[in-house]
Amino acid sequence: MSERDNMNQSKEKHKNSKNVSMKKKIILLILLIIFIALVSYLGYLIYQNVRDKKLNADLQKDIESAKVMPEVNEVQLSEAEQQVVNKVNELQNENQDVKGWIQINDTKINYPLLQASEDNEYYLKRNYKKENSSYGSIFLDMSSDLNNNNSNLIIYGHNMKDGEMFQNLMYYTDKDFYDNHKVINIYTNNEARKYEIVTVFKSRVFYQNEQDVFRYYYSFDLDTEEKYNDYINNCKKIQLYDTGVNASFGEQLITLIVCEYSQTNGRFVVVAKRIS
Repeated sequence: MSERDNMNQSKEKHKNSKNVSMKKKIILLILLIIFIALVSYLGYLIYQNVRDKKLNADLQKDIESAKVMPEVNEVQLSEAEQQVVNKVNELQNENQDVKGWIQINDTKINYPLLQASEDNEYYLKRNYKKENSSYGSIFLDMSSDLNNNNSNLIIYGHNMKDGEMFQNLMYYTDKDFYDNHKVINIYTNNEARKYEIVTVFKSRVFYQNEQDVFRYYYSFDLDTEEKYNDYINNCKKIQLYDTGVNASFGEQLITLIVCEYSQTNGRFVVVAKRIS
C-alpha cells in the first residue's frame, strides 16, 4: 500500500471519527433538552399543585366555621351557613361559572361548585379562577339544572392522591362512615340545601358499543316518575350496602362521581336526595 493510500485511509478514519463524535454530541444535546423540558414540566406541575392547595386553603379559611355543618333542617340559615352563601356571592363576582359550594362534614370536601356553559370538561383541569390546574374543580355537568326539582345534578371531581377534591368520597365505601355522615351540604347564592344519601355504588364508564348497561352518568332529566324510579332502582341493584333510604319522584337528586381504580375506567358514585 502506497503512502498516499495510507494518508487517505487515515483521513477517512478521522472523518468517520468526527462524524461519530458529532452524532454523539447531537444525541447528548437532544437528551439534555428532553431532560430540561421534563424537569421544567414537573416543576410547573408542582407549582400548580402548591398554588391550588393554597388557593383552596385560603378559600376554606374564609369560612372556617363551615367545616362542620348541622345535619338537621333549620328554618333560618345558621351563621356558618350564611358565611358560605356570602362566599358564593363573592366568588360569583369573580366568575359567573361559580354556581355554589359543596361540603361534607369530616372530609376535605369543602369547595366551590363550578359549571361551564360551553365545554363540559372546561373545569376538569382548571380551578375556579380559570387557571390551568391538575386538581381541576368540583363541577356540575352542563346538563344539570340546580333549579329543576326533577333534575339529577351530576357532579364530578378528581380522586387526588393527597386527599384533595373528591378523593374523600371514597370514605363512603365504609358503611360505618356513612352511618355518621349521611348528609351532603350544597349552598347557592341565596340558600343552604341538604341532601340525604340514598345509595353508593361502584361502576365504570361503558364503551359506546356496550348494550344493556346502566349509564348513570347520562341520567339528567328525570321528568317522569318511571324514569326517576328506574334510575333509583338501577342504582340500588349495584349498591355496596343498604342505606334504608328511598327517594320519591319530585325529590331532586345529586349524583357525585369520582374515579376509582379497582377496574378499568372505574367510578365510585354517591347518590343523594334533597331534604331541605
